[in-house]
Amino acid sequence: MADLEWDRNFALEQAGDDEEMLAELLLLFHDSSASDLARIKAGLAAKDAVAVADAAHSIKGASASLGVEGVRRIASELEKKGRASDLSQTDELAARLAVLLKAFAGLP
Repeated sequence: MADLEWDRNFALEQAGDDEEMLAELLLLFHDSSASDLARIKAGLAAKDAVAVADAAHSIKGASASLGVEGVRRIASELEKKGRASDLSQTDELAARLAVLLKAFAGLP
């Protein structure tokens, strides 16, 4: 999926060129991002902009460290909106984020 814009070589470099370490980091990312996405959805349901921003910040940082630019970009947008207490269009952003995270989890 082109929207992911994943730089696998960058991620492997971050893992010290260790494929096993990269696999562990990806597993941690998938688990933490699933939890953070649930926090975003709960924050949106509760109209809690701070919760949305905090969870999006977590995904933004983790995705940036693994070179997943598409996920980082959407998480950054969600964080900015949350920090500005502007939850307009955040449902759409969260849905796009969910699609990208699911696609990324399905990569070999």
